[in-house]
This record gives sequence, C-alpha cells and structure tokens, in this order.
Amino acid sequence: MRDFAPRLVAWQRRHGRHGLPWQGTRDPYRIWLAEVMLQQTQVAAVIPYYERFLARFADVSALAAASQDEVLRLWSGLGYYARGRNLHAAAKAIAVQGSFPRTAEGIQVLPGVGRSTAAAIAVFAFGRREAILDGNAKRVLARCFGAEGAGRLWELAERLLPQRGIRAYTQGLMDLGATVCTRANPACERCPVARGCVARREGRIAELPAPRRRRVLPQRKATWLVLVSGAQVLLERRAPSGLWGGLWTFPELDGAGVKGHCRRVLGCEIAGARKLAPLEHGFTHFTLQAQPVLCAVRKRSPQAQGAGHMWLDTADAVHAAVPAPVRAVLKSLEEALSLPTGRSS
Repeated sequence: MRDFAPRLVAWQRRHGRHGLPWQGTRDPYRIWLAEVMLQQTQVAAVIPYYERFLARFADVSALAAASQDEVLRLWSGLGYYARGRNLHAAAKAIAVQGSFPRTAEGIQVLPGVGRSTAAAIAVFAFGRREAILDGNAKRVLARCFGAEGAGRLWELAERLLPQRGIRAYTQGLMDLGATVCTRANPACERCPVARGCVARREGRIAELPAPRRRRVLPQRKATWLVLVSGAQVLLERRAPSGLWGGLWTFPELDGAGVKGHCRRVLGCEIAGARKLAPLEHGFTHFTLQAQPVLCAVRKRSPQAQGAGHMWLDTADAVHAAVPAPVRAVLKSLEEALSLPTGRSS
C-alpha cells in the first residue's frame, strides 16, 4: 500500500474532523493540553474541560502559578487524576525552562507525556516528522497491514510517514480510527484504504488488533463518613499520589464504630447516623463499592479542621476538587439532611 499516506491525507482534508477547539492552532500549550486530556478519554467529554481550562489558565505561566488544588478542581470529573497532577508539574517545569520544548524527545521528558503523545504535540505544534501510535492509529495500522505487536506497529508507523502533509496525515490516522475504523462495526465502505486492508480481505477485523483479555476486576469496599454540621460537610484530602491523589473526599471508616471513629479520629460528637444509597465506581484495575453514612454532628472540635481536613458549605463542596462519586453524594446531600437524632450505628 504505497499510496497509504497520500490516500489518508486526501481523505482527512475532505472528510476528517476540522472543527475541534484545539485544531487550527500551533500553540504548543493548547495542543499539549488537548493531547493530555484526550488520553483514554472521548473527544465529547474533553471539550468542556478543555474550554474551562483555557478560560482559567490562558498559558503555561498561568497554569504553573496555580495551586494544585485549583488545577484538580477544574479537572474533577475527567478521571485519571494523575494526568492533572502531571500536567501541573509539567507546567512548572516548562516555566522554569522558559519555553516549551520543540522536539519529541524534549517533550517526552515532561511528566505524564509518553512517546506517542510527545510525537503528536511535535507534529501539530512544530511540524516535526514523527510517528504516533495511539489507540486509533494502532487499530488502523494493525488492520490495514495485518500487523501485530508493539515493535512491529512502531516500525510500520515510522516507515509510513509522508515527506509532506505530516499534520494532515497524523490527524487522518486519528480521525480514521475514531470515526471509520472503529473497534466495533467499522464502516469499511467509507474507508479510503479499504481496498488494500489485510483484515478486511482475510476476515480478521474482529481479531486485529488483538483484544485484551477480559478479566474479572477485584472489588474494594469503603465506608464514607458524610459528617454534616449545619449546612457544612467535612472533607478530607487524599495523599498526594495514589487513588484520587490530592483530591478531597469523605473520611473513610477505619474499622471502628462510626461514633468512635468520629470522636477519636475526627474530633466530632455525632447525634445520629444512617446509611445513604450505596454506589459503585469502576477503576482500571478494580471496582470500588462505597457505602456513604450520613452523620449528624452535635459537637465538633478544632481537631476536625486540622491539616488534611476542611469544613465547607455543601454548595461550595460540590465545586471543590472532589472526584465524581463524591460530587454525586454531595449533590444529593441537600435532600438527605432530614436526619434522625436518636439513632446511631
């Protein structure tokens, strides 16, 4: 398929995506922001976050000067929060350097930027002739050429690079995988390279690229203590790294009784407690089953406002740097504030 690249370039210019908010710019900051957000996230979900980020952080300097809490607050709901932390760390590194790196090698040194993401930024921002291999590109190349294995696919991606039209070619690979050569039910009749596609000819579309083995995810359980004092709720900051690193969540029960934990760990006396509706949240490697317990606080001490804890008005907590499941509980909290006063668990 010696005409693979020319066909893809021509198709992209006529049928590809052209109206996305990060297209039509050569600003490496805006392109980098989009590429990081698009990692493991659909375009439709990314657009509102991208626009909010730019409205608040117009350039690298503004992002570097922000607090991590503010960055994570704007990231909240987009998932894979390490991306937000890495984005902030990378902005600080760029601010120290004084300019955005201009090569794929230099870009890849930034926290949270892998080989394919660095190549995409180098292509779109600086016109570098670099190969990408994101999920969409991998699917297109694997099917078109009957190729398997990361090494073979990277070799193929580099060999197919055109001498001209690198931006349209790279965007074309992404667009073709996202809109035509989809994981399920690909629209082969609209594909510009279908004529030479190995997977189509050999009936191997479903097996290329090789699907990941589906495994049963382990389950983790947690009991969240939703402490309410008047119109305020208590939030606890997670450790800087790991699950929901740096975000604010509800304190978790450590195995002791609810009253004992609230008094001993959080410095609060509670009048009553009752369970709210349980919820389930999926992560890459496990499923979290959380049981929120709504606790009516009768008396609270300064201990509960110490390092790592914060009382917030419920309306403000909804907009804090909290993960999506915590926000869902906070949004329903107003309806649940009619607490019993003599019952505890």
